[in-house]
Amino acid sequence: MDINQAFEILAKASDSHVARIITQKYGTLSRFDVWRIARKLRRGVPVAKIIHEKWFYGMPFYTDKYTLDPRPDTETLVESVLRDWDGTKKSRILDLGTGTGCIALSILFNIPGATGVGVDISRGALYVAHKNKCEMGLCNQLELVHGTFVRPNVNEQFDVIVSNPPYIARGDSRVNAAARFDPKIALYAKNDGLAAYQQIAQSARSLIKRDGRLYLEIGAGMSRAVRSIFTKNGWKFVRADKDLGGHIRVLVFSL
Repeated sequence: MDINQAFEILAKASDSHVARIITQKYGTLSRFDVWRIARKLRRGVPVAKIIHEKWFYGMPFYTDKYTLDPRPDTETLVESVLRDWDGTKKSRILDLGTGTGCIALSILFNIPGATGVGVDISRGALYVAHKNKCEMGLCNQLELVHGTFVRPNVNEQFDVIVSNPPYIARGDSRVNAAARFDPKIALYAKNDGLAAYQQIAQSARSLIKRDGRLYLEIGAGMSRAVRSIFTKNGWKFVRADKDLGGHIRVLVFSL
């Protein structure tokens, strides 16, 4: 199908911006592919899930149905880690719930000599992270491990631990429509969204070096509750970092 025809059909199914992204990504599309994509757009499928690509921290990452699409707010987590890097130390990094690997890989890309481990309960997500690390030329810098927040299945200590765990309470009406196409396991947590933090607060104690730091993404309005969980488990609060919208997005702890 002619690219202009494809653009018109896709623009009607969504809008001109989305149509431009898709046609620029694929170029020539068959009539069947155009109608298939248009149908997905009308159903509300996010563009990232259609083109299997989402930009994060200035780099493109592969994403699919097994992974949470990277969000701009999560870039605050990367910024928090890089802010503390002294420019010389070859850090060892642990990413709990790595998903696409975008957090760990963005950090490793910007810290020369750093290496790390990404842990995820989803084997589908680990496949995506493997694809991304090799596409970025970081295949040897990030090891991927099948594990959970309770049992990460790693036997060492790290300079940096990062995590963007599931933190949405089930039934929360603030979840946008696009999240319907993300894996629920990456979004929702029990105990009003706090279950993963409770697990990390306990399991990460044996995984962090004495001078290391733990960086957590949190949801809006969760700062007090998450701080309480970690301080009760022996962690020291270091600081809170805000995202571009002015919301507290990252909490930093040490032992």
